[in-house]
Amino acid sequence: MTTRFLTPNRLLISLPLLAVLAACVADQMGMPTAAEGEALFADNCTACHDYHGEGGALISGVKAPDLTRIALRNGGTFPRTRVLSQIDGYGRGKVSADIMPEFGSLLEGDLVPVEVEGTMTPTPRPLAALLAYLESIQVES
Repeated sequence: MTTRFLTPNRLLISLPLLAVLAACVADQMGMPTAAEGEALFADNCTACHDYHGEGGALISGVKAPDLTRIALRNGGTFPRTRVLSQIDGYGRGKVSADIMPEFGSLLEGDLVPVEVEGTMTPTPRPLAALLAYLESIQVES
């Protein structure tokens, strides 16, 4: 019986194969797409933010924010951390819980890695999908 060990040369040859396999596994997990987020947006957000995300009048007379201009309001950078925190609706920041509803169901489900401030952060899939959609609808000017 012959035992084969992974020599440095075999390891170097195997690294690209391992990278390809890891990419395939990640692809099979299926990262959420903007289209998946758009469906969630249509189901949960259009009553206040309209179908295009441009905001609408609320019963209180206040206008819901234009979600297509989040990056513009942030110096051209899409603030992922702040957006994720706002979507959950737990009343952080300027918006109270009675204006932005809590979306507890969006905090459930499989976790997917989302890059937030340089760190891959486990994020509930529906929340990551909404983030992808909102990022995709940002206007340039």
